[in-house]
Amino acid sequence: MTAEEEATLRVAAIQHDIVWSDREANFARLAPMVAAAAGSGARLIVLTETFSTGFAVDDPDLGEPEGGPSSQFLQAQATEHGVWVGGSCPEVPIDAPDDDRRPYNSFVLAAPGGAVHRYRKIHPFTQAGEDRWFRAGTDLVSVNIGGLRVSLFVCYDLRFADELWRVARDTDLYLVPANWPESRRLHWTALLQARAIENQAYVVGVNRVGEGGGLRYCGDSRIVDPSGELLATAAHGESILLADVAAGRVAETRDRFRFLPDRRG
Repeated sequence: MTAEEEATLRVAAIQHDIVWSDREANFARLAPMVAAAAGSGARLIVLTETFSTGFAVDDPDLGEPEGGPSSQFLQAQATEHGVWVGGSCPEVPIDAPDDDRRPYNSFVLAAPGGAVHRYRKIHPFTQAGEDRWFRAGTDLVSVNIGGLRVSLFVCYDLRFADELWRVARDTDLYLVPANWPESRRLHWTALLQARAIENQAYVVGVNRVGEGGGLRYCGDSRIVDPSGELLATAAHGESILLADVAAGRVAETRDRFRFLPDRRG
């Protein structure tokens, strides 16, 4: 058996409520949930989009410095439990000019040793005004975690199949933290399975629950396997989803059904 086939990882998706614009309250709420996930054997733990503030896109004071309190919380949790921990938060880049302090919607992924990887959301959600209050990222990001190739996206990115496809051949697992409203819950669940099926890779979609900014959020987090089968799902309450994902399962699926090589362009 090759190293690729042996690479297996227990993933936890933490579906949680968010206290609006209150980082400290959210850190206190999430710390025991991260501990519980790590205690269940998870080596990779994913929180939601804007896990520490909520999707308060019209708050000019929402941004924090890159490497600020939300990033520090993720690093501290990763170090304490010896696991990978990630979620998105609004970070103002170090080189931002004084007349433009807009943050990126950054998916910060902290490694057990303290290193940090950042993916900046490429597609701001214009319907909610995210494009006016947040910068758009440009670069795709993939990270090797225990032999699995993991690619990072955020919420609205899920609608843009071409972006996920660009890294498909080098991806075993997609992570998609979100604040996806209940009014479009069917889109969320359908797109998660579609992205898994068309790319023949695992997809972990982690959505918040509760209310914020006048919207209700549906949860419906799920972990989908490379054939589109649901390995773990959640409904509308706070919960921790767990599933074991394996690089060998991706390789087996792609070898049995050779769809990826047939793609032109």
